[in-house]
Amino acid sequence: MRLGSGTFATCCVAIEVLGIAVFLRGFFPAPVRSSARAEHGAEPPAPEPSAGVSSNWTTLPPPLFSKVVIVLIDALRDDFVFGSKGVKFMPYTTYLVEKGASHSFVAEAKPPTVTMPRIKALMTGSLPGFVDVIRNLNSPALLEDSVIRQAKAAGKRIVFYGDETWVKLFPKHFVEYDGTTSFFVSDYTEVDNNVTRHLDKVLKRGDWDILILHYLGLDHIGHISGPNSPLIGQKLSEMDSVLMKIHTSLQSKERETPLPNLLVLCGDHGMSETGSHGASSTEEVNTPLILISSAFERKPGDIRHPKHVQQTDVAATLAIALGLPIPKDSVGSLLFPVVEGRPMREQLRFLHLNTVQLSKLLQENVPSYEKDPGFEQFKMSERLHGNWIRLYLEEKHSEVLFNLGSKVLRQYLDALKTLSLSLSAQVAQFSPCSCSASHRHCAERLSWKSHCHLLGFLCSFIW
Repeated sequence: MRLGSGTFATCCVAIEVLGIAVFLRGFFPAPVRSSARAEHGAEPPAPEPSAGVSSNWTTLPPPLFSKVVIVLIDALRDDFVFGSKGVKFMPYTTYLVEKGASHSFVAEAKPPTVTMPRIKALMTGSLPGFVDVIRNLNSPALLEDSVIRQAKAAGKRIVFYGDETWVKLFPKHFVEYDGTTSFFVSDYTEVDNNVTRHLDKVLKRGDWDILILHYLGLDHIGHISGPNSPLIGQKLSEMDSVLMKIHTSLQSKERETPLPNLLVLCGDHGMSETGSHGASSTEEVNTPLILISSAFERKPGDIRHPKHVQQTDVAATLAIALGLPIPKDSVGSLLFPVVEGRPMREQLRFLHLNTVQLSKLLQENVPSYEKDPGFEQFKMSERLHGNWIRLYLEEKHSEVLFNLGSKVLRQYLDALKTLSLSLSAQVAQFSPCSCSASHRHCAERLSWKSHCHLLGFLCSFIW
């Protein structure tokens, strides 16, 4: 049976419309959002769980650090720090990683690996979509809840120098700022000097709580001559000197502050073997994340294989570190090594606040949330936590108390991991990754391989 030309044309149009619809569904995925809007202010924190007793801890825990400095080096690949280049060109950073009071991670940045969505992920803990690639060219003010918004609401004084994208995303949030443009890609010297020139002055002052520096020079070198250029080593050496200057200054000032300080070194994304970024290759998504503070125990030995975490975990970790509410839309988990030196009650409190936040987000975005393994783990953890609180208030020191606390802690960590994966899967369910060569990997992770093949076919049909 032969189809008429009109019928055939109708079928072609229908397939094309379907392909476009599925394609756009990938680029405009349904976001995971809290129903409580950021402009309405922070909700009261969840109280400690109780089991027949009343806990008196109903407020947020106090800050863990006095000052926080975030050094974001654009396009900083993980192997630039943890590989041979780091050993050769960043000796001070390498020392801190291997033997200093620090915690090192490889933070995975989800595509699109361009600057604005990555800043958004770092500060909100949410997963931006590919539509943010367009917004990257002219970033609008960020309306989502974020660490920056919460810090400003709490009266924290934030100073920023570097990529002007931050100034566009967070207008009126900084008490002082100096933005640099990223459009002059051939400039990899002055664009960073314009950040570093402020350091001596701002580090001597004590009138700020958070200092954010965003260096663009490394990214520009990558675009000009790629990751194997001799200029890369020179720039890494320059950044190592910057990190040493900041770290030594923070250490010298700690005698004047009641709490230790925290220095964070991170990248927004990496760079491919051609120096570009935006896609999902290993070189583009793996970035170093190093947290440095005298609050952490010094580590002996060589640590060259940092644990892999998600870039979205940074927002929850910074919020806890600063004594702030975790951003409402965050799908990230607290990086537990940051708080593992605290008393057990505080550790459980931090983990409980994070799991409560994630479970609320799950309830508002997944109709069958009660059947989610992460939610079940959370409820079990909360019950055990209540039993621990009752025992803690009765007898603060016992082997039974310690063993039960360790069990609750493990339960919370498992619940956090599962909840975070469940929420991330909600966004990634129709991810455009299926339109790339890596769609098979995405399918295996999301268990819908046949759908990915269909979507990949339709996307290629459209293109």
